Amino acid sequence: MRAGAASTSADGIRRQELDGRRRSDAAAAFGFLAPDGIGLLLFIIIPTAMALVVGLFSVDGFGNVEWAGLDNFRLMAGDGLLWRSFGITAAYAALFVPLAFFASLGLALLVKDHFRGVGAVRAALFLPNAVSLVVIGLLWQFLLTDKTGALAKLTGLDGVSWLGDPSLALVTLVLISVWFLMGYQMLIFLGGLQDIPREYYDAATVDGGGPWQRFRHVTWPMLRPTSFFVLVTSTINAITGMQVFDLVFVTTSGGPANATTTVVFYAYQQAFQFGRFGYAAAICALLVVALGAITAAMFALTRGGRFDD
Repeated sequence: MRAGAASTSADGIRRQELDGRRRSDAAAAFGFLAPDGIGLLLFIIIPTAMALVVGLFSVDGFGNVEWAGLDNFRLMAGDGLLWRSFGITAAYAALFVPLAFFASLGLALLVKDHFRGVGAVRAALFLPNAVSLVVIGLLWQFLLTDKTGALAKLTGLDGVSWLGDPSLALVTLVLISVWFLMGYQMLIFLGGLQDIPREYYDAATVDGGGPWQRFRHVTWPMLRPTSFFVLVTSTINAITGMQVFDLVFVTTSGGPANATTTVVFYAYQQAFQFGRFGYAAAICALLVVALGAITAAMFALTRGGRFDD
């Protein structure tokens, strides 16, 4: 009897210790997640909810607020310029995401091994991302200005209007954006490459695998979570990131002939140029819903970055 009672008492003590550890681990987890959670609440969830609410009103920015109901959302259905801006944003994303992905992955593969001056090379590739996009826009505008741009003169292409031709302006902004962000994405890929155990490459080499076989059967599968993160973040950047507003605002102001008017820039125009804050808020609410759907689809199609595993 005493032995049984002692065993029951010991089991109870162990359960109490286990429950205490679980509570301690949960408290630590919540402590680490709290800063990101607060930031998500303050800068994403609350502004999105406010945009949805403001979208139900007619607001001119001068204190005049009137209930509009769903009028702003109905107005979007017949706004041809809005849907054109969605098409321009989609075209921008379709060009930017794969170009930035493969450019940054290629750079990461080039600088993943240690050699003399590798730190300086990595820093030089990342440097554009450390500069304000406004400065980047002004710099490229100086380089690509029609007939007088420094780069145009050096390359002998001073007759090409890189930012003034509707057929070239969007592609030019995509290339500038890739140049701006590829260093940042390179560092993300570099972190993923450095996490791959060296033993896997050694085993592939012993089995007779060349560089392509090692990349295909070792590097690419092991980079899937990193690749998924880069794809999701670059897609978000291509739709709502700074380069689809700051860069457009500084270099082209949505022109020529609205050829570079993205959804974000169109919403800015509606709010701050035409005083239609309620309509702009409705556009932003629709954009957030569309972005959420795209992100959810990417998670579903790739199983959260696991792909076909």
